[in-house]
Amino acid sequence: MGLFSRLFGGNKDEKKVEVEPVEYKGYLIYQEAMPEGGQYRIAGRITKELDGEVKTHRFIRSDVLSSQTDADEFMLKKAQMFIDQMGDTIFQ
Repeated sequence: MGLFSRLFGGNKDEKKVEVEPVEYKGYLIYQEAMPEGGQYRIAGRITKELDGEVKTHRFIRSDVLSSQTDADEFMLKKAQMFIDQMGDTIFQ
């Protein structure tokens, strides 16, 4: 399945796996590596409640790694660095 199929509605029969978020400095980080060609693309979400509204920043990186665990760990580190550098401006 291609990248656009996964982003915009690919296989409707696939089960959506609930991801347990990691809390970091008031943000919730969801590690959501995407399977692709036997590897895993680094992807995820960062959310935070601001003024009573949950804001979300979703990203998909070009990096692919051989295991889902490695992709999720790399995503977590990148998300933490992004939060440290950008703060709430990531939602603008």
